Amino acid sequence: MKLKKILWLIAGFFFIALAFVGEVVPGIPWSTPTVIAAYCFAKSSERMHRWIYNHPRFGPFLTGWQTKRIFPQRLKYMMLITMASTVAITWLATGNDRAALWTGGFMILVAIWAWRYPRSEAEYQRRLEAGERIAWLR
Repeated sequence: MKLKKILWLIAGFFFIALAFVGEVVPGIPWSTPTVIAAYCFAKSSERMHRWIYNHPRFGPFLTGWQTKRIFPQRLKYMMLITMASTVAITWLATGNDRAALWTGGFMILVAIWAWRYPRSEAEYQRRLEAGERIAWLR
């Protein structure tokens, strides 16, 4: 195996481990590391790439995201709760109003970005049939 593939594989394992941690630890996202892990596995190991797409928790999310850019409603709400608690903890732990405001402002932009994607396959189909944009970029 080439060194480049080995490095991609190591990165994939790192990000899938982070996704598993994010599954159980509040405040740590699991969706972004899952997408990154899938990308890393696509570059390194067909077996691991198939595994992550067939995983009962990560597979449906990855398939929906890859094929139709679906960002499930439940994950959007979890993201908002995580972001709000992070801003609150930042403010409470540091007492720094500026840090909390900057963090919150950035998180609001990310939430706006995420909210633009369809929350289900039904919404995706509705947007497609109505000729609406699926998301901002396409």
